[in-house]
Amino acid sequence: MNRSQRGAFPMKLRLAAIIAVCGITGTAFAHAEVTNEVVKERMELMGTIRANFAVIGGMVQGKVDFDAAKAGEAQAALAAAAAMIPEKFEANETDPESEASPAIWDNWDEFTGFAANLETAALALETDSVDSLKAGFGGIGGACGACHKAYRVD
Repeated sequence: MNRSQRGAFPMKLRLAAIIAVCGITGTAFAHAEVTNEVVKERMELMGTIRANFAVIGGMVQGKVDFDAAKAGEAQAALAAAAAMIPEKFEANETDPESEASPAIWDNWDEFTGFAANLETAALALETDSVDSLKAGFGGIGGACGACHKAYRVD
């Protein structure tokens, strides 16, 4: 195995891990059982983030052809959704189907900091080539993962 082959495999593993951390594993995102409308809106917002992350991730992984226009649309939607996180989570409401940890409201500044990190990473993502997507994708995945590790319950 030459050096370039060794380097490619770990990158694929890292990308797969980032996608898994952010919930882009193809599992169902249940909203049907949610009765609290505030929680349902939050879950829908997270679904928007997930869907747009998946568009970019598919291009980064080579599962779909690169399309600068679609990448730009996904980047813009991702950044806009990230900006809405503090507003959608401001109300300390819950639902049995929610994956939001109660620690969010105990550590509000840190939580909103994670949301700001996601927005910053999304805004910084350049969408003019697959290489530019790859360069910025880890920052988005890292922002998702950090927040989910601290504030998402499974």
